[in-house]
Amino acid sequence: MLCAAFTKDLLLDPSSRDVSDVKHRVVAAASSSSVDRAKKFLANCGCPSEAKAYGSYPELVEDPNVDIVYVATPHSHHYQNTMLCLLAGKHVLCEKAFTTNAAQAKKLIETAKEKKLFLMEAVWTRFFPMSIQIRKMIQDGELGDVHRVIADNSFGANVEERWGTEHRMVNMDLAGGALLDLGIYSLTWVFQCLYHTLPPDSRKAPSVLASISKYAKTGADEKTSMLLTFPAAPPAPSKHDAHGIALTNFRVATFPNKHGLTRPAIRIQGTKGEIQVDGPAYRPRNWRFIPVGRVDGDVEWVEPNIPGHGMFWEADECARCLRDGRLESEVLGWEESVVIMETMDEVRRQNGQKYPEKIETLDYPVEL
Repeated sequence: MLCAAFTKDLLLDPSSRDVSDVKHRVVAAASSSSVDRAKKFLANCGCPSEAKAYGSYPELVEDPNVDIVYVATPHSHHYQNTMLCLLAGKHVLCEKAFTTNAAQAKKLIETAKEKKLFLMEAVWTRFFPMSIQIRKMIQDGELGDVHRVIADNSFGANVEERWGTEHRMVNMDLAGGALLDLGIYSLTWVFQCLYHTLPPDSRKAPSVLASISKYAKTGADEKTSMLLTFPAAPPAPSKHDAHGIALTNFRVATFPNKHGLTRPAIRIQGTKGEIQVDGPAYRPRNWRFIPVGRVDGDVEWVEPNIPGHGMFWEADECARCLRDGRLESEVLGWEESVVIMETMDEVRRQNGQKYPEKIETLDYPVEL
């Protein structure tokens, strides 16, 4: 689903989002199963007729017309697929979660550095104008000292009926579970508010306390709650710590009544006021700032216009980085992606959550 939404967003006129300095062209797509599936994908997305379809990933990365590859395979395959692209000399935008563990992320970054290639984890939420504005408000001190961020991204599902045992959401061979698929968005809000808003030399990794409950049929995490303590917190210069509470759950939903009575999904709390963000956390719909002492009824929700799905903003960032010769983005750099992966590693370590060795390994190539 993400790959189709991303591709359709690439085809939208950039002027619809007030962008004029970059544009995108879909030149090829690949399926690991068949060339017919790739052809169908290109047709369904409305791609140009000259876009090429490939029945394997190695064929795609040999295409000289491909500048950058968007990797949207299951988490379990990110390391192998991204390494294939980098070794073929292609820039890469790889879907979140970046890899299954921090060691794999570091190896990919090391390879990108050696090859002088652009590499970025695709966390599209970071590039929403809303996210950019909220980060600036935090940095400018409009919230005062930020002491707590609470973020939830949860589905309410009958897991047994909806996903059984083979679906990627619960399949351990595919790095299934709530943490890597949904929890990454809760962590995104915590990190972009409490970590990224500090100057790079002031950022410090959080301590982690976490609890996981496992899905009995596969062992994947179905409920994960994380309490992160950041020793330095915004605005700079930091004089206090802050707590980030990141929640994710398969059994209960952030919005059991479809965005009605249970808003917001994210709360960013400072000494001068609070920012509330209406979810879902991955594609926030609107937000508001409530100054300390303000009556709730006096504060209106800001509802931004999103002309498509919203994935084009991260693609625009990739295009600008390639144009300017940058190997990483300042919005989500390599160091921060690694720290977030290390945080998820620690969450899993505390709860004895391990994936199969074949998807945790640094070996390449590995048949999956």
